[in-house]
Amino acid sequence: MAAGKRIPWKRLWTLAEPELPMLGIALFALFVSVTLSLVYPLAFKRIVDSMVTDADSHNLDVGIAALITTFLVQSVFSGIRAWLFTMAGERIVARLRNNLFAALLGQDVAFFDTTRTGELTNRLSSDTAVLQNTVAANVSMALRFGAQAVGGVVMLAYMSPRLMALALAVVPFVAVGGALYGRTLRAQSKDLQDALAGTSEVAEETLSNMRTVRAFAQERFEVKRYKKAVDRSYQLAATRAAMFGAMNGVGGFVGYLTVAIVVWYGGRLVLQDKMTIGDLSAFMMYTAFVGVSIGALAGLWSDFMKAVGASERVFELLDKVAELESSGTDELAAVQGHVQFDDVTFAYPARPDVNVMRGMSVEVPPGRVLAIVGHSGAGKSTMAALLMRLYDPQGGAIRVDGVDLRTVAPRSLREQIGVVSQEPALFATSIIENIRYGRLNATYDEVRQAAQAANADDFIMAFPDGYKTLVGERGVQLSGGQKQRVAIARALLKNPPILVLDEATSALDAESEHLVQQALERLMEGRTTLIIAHRLSTVKKAGRVVVVDNGQIVESGTHEQLVAKDGIYKKLVQHQFAA
Repeated sequence: MAAGKRIPWKRLWTLAEPELPMLGIALFALFVSVTLSLVYPLAFKRIVDSMVTDADSHNLDVGIAALITTFLVQSVFSGIRAWLFTMAGERIVARLRNNLFAALLGQDVAFFDTTRTGELTNRLSSDTAVLQNTVAANVSMALRFGAQAVGGVVMLAYMSPRLMALALAVVPFVAVGGALYGRTLRAQSKDLQDALAGTSEVAEETLSNMRTVRAFAQERFEVKRYKKAVDRSYQLAATRAAMFGAMNGVGGFVGYLTVAIVVWYGGRLVLQDKMTIGDLSAFMMYTAFVGVSIGALAGLWSDFMKAVGASERVFELLDKVAELESSGTDELAAVQGHVQFDDVTFAYPARPDVNVMRGMSVEVPPGRVLAIVGHSGAGKSTMAALLMRLYDPQGGAIRVDGVDLRTVAPRSLREQIGVVSQEPALFATSIIENIRYGRLNATYDEVRQAAQAANADDFIMAFPDGYKTLVGERGVQLSGGQKQRVAIARALLKNPPILVLDEATSALDAESEHLVQQALERLMEGRTTLIIAHRLSTVKKAGRVVVVDNGQIVESGTHEQLVAKDGIYKKLVQHQFAA
């Protein structure tokens, strides 16, 4: 949200709408609690006057008993208010976090190409935590202190309008100063949240690549990099703390000065018999109520400005429209697997001036295997990304069974495609849950059958916990070949009509490659398959091989036909044999 836009109070309020019944009861408890708190000074006035004027111990006893009873009832309603407001706030923020996470998962892949993971996790944790404090506790306190301030002013006017005018003479100046302070704090809070997001980005990136950091002995460098990010956030926080301290100091002095003036003038009225000591005592209590309430509201205003700064980025993410993910309405059903790239031109959104594909055309009949080879950066993996509709081409069309993928709902398309990549992504949970990710409602027997077909059952059952074995973050507890076979089992369980194998064996040793290759051959049976590979041993059995160079298909044929030519494919073969 750009600077200068209105504070999103209405948007913040919409978060609370589902909790209106609970908030209604909380507001009633608030009304009762504040009303009873405004009775304290009047009761205290009667107690003081009974001691000074009446000298009657019975009246004193009755007054104290009434005061204690009022304290008790007020405390009960105050507790109900605090409980209900806090509960409503917790539910609001839980719903906000769920909505924000769903909104992030709904974004186009291009969004994640240019946005760091640490920033997004910071929005989910830090920003929503700031909002949680505001909507849970601060709203309740703001309403309470606001009602107390208004009620106190009414009682001050009732008791002595002239003294009230003197006591509240400083309020306009405090209000103007508070508004200026809040405006500055809002901008600083947003900058601080961005700086905190930067520290999260560095930490997330470093910890997730800890093996690389350790391998290159760059721990000191990463500590310095993190310290630099922390220092930036510290400087912003220090500036904000200085402003907060100055505001509190000035506000405290103004408050004490007001009390001194009221005591001076009120004391003169008592000496002139225009006011009793009980009246002055009650007036001072109401003045204290108003002063404490206004001071608390000023502090809460600071918190609200912090929340506004955090909410701007949260709402920006919630409102961000995923153009690709929200496009297409057709549903793919009974897919045969006929894949066509028709004169496709494509450049990544993050690099729009660099064409990765230039008029690429290729066709894969249902159930056939197409191998795609070429140098790194030639555009092979981009073909897989476009087929899964992670991006849309700028020119041409990609079709499945004759249907242009731009008209198809992305989820419907991806349900028909299975993927096994060079570095399969496993979640930090059990093996069975990772395999079951291909089909969440699969039974244990179905999972095990898929693992057996993937040559994974033997090593899984060798673990003490079998299929309940935890694989660690990103599967670090498994070897490369084991992770690949788990990924193949996951794809087998999904049972898709179209399969993409993206460098599925390029990082494996000979023994692991043999086991994985056997599993892949079972996986490819009867499926339209795109094999993207550097290792030519994995593409020899393909019905057709295409060579991609500089975003175009420059050679096409069987392995034998391409080896017989003096072209790029033959040179790739020769380089591998030489290696």
